[in-house]
Amino acid sequence: MASIELYDLRGCPYCAKVRRALADLGLEYETHSVSRARRTREEVYEVSGQYGVPVLVDEENGVDGMAESDDIVAYLYREYGDEGQESPAGGLLSRLLSKLG
Repeated sequence: MASIELYDLRGCPYCAKVRRALADLGLEYETHSVSRARRTREEVYEVSGQYGVPVLVDEENGVDGMAESDDIVAYLYREYGDEGQESPAGGLLSRLLSKLG
């Protein structure tokens, strides 16, 4: 079992941002797909104290319910990125344009 877990909702752009960072860093993780109905996300609430997603759990590093996609992405690059590697700025369009330039 991976030590990183992501509470995730397909179609959620914030969740997609976190999945992209996990993929960019080559990290293995366990996904917990959640219901679209916020009030039925009891598992998410138990982990993070809120119903929104994404939520990250990283047991090896004592992270037990980090919310907010920007915070999660910054954490992942800080903890698992190469020295000096920073999280990419901007959305998908900015990243694609930077690769062309």
